[in-house]
Amino acid sequence: MSKKKSFVLRIDPETFKSIEKWADDEFRSVNGQLEWMIHKSLKDAKRLKPKKKSNDSEE
Repeated sequence: MSKKKSFVLRIDPETFKSIEKWADDEFRSVNGQLEWMIHKSLKDAKRLKPKKKSNDSEE
């Protein structure tokens, strides 16, 4: 499993409440919801680096 970077996030209470509700609706933790939202935004903006393919099939 890859290491994850920890950081502090300051967020206004209403925004947090909305994210908390959304996370609950999706059966995720708030942290998991934030990770999903960030990943989706990066993917939609084509800002993610492509994942490297394994060389297992080249034998």
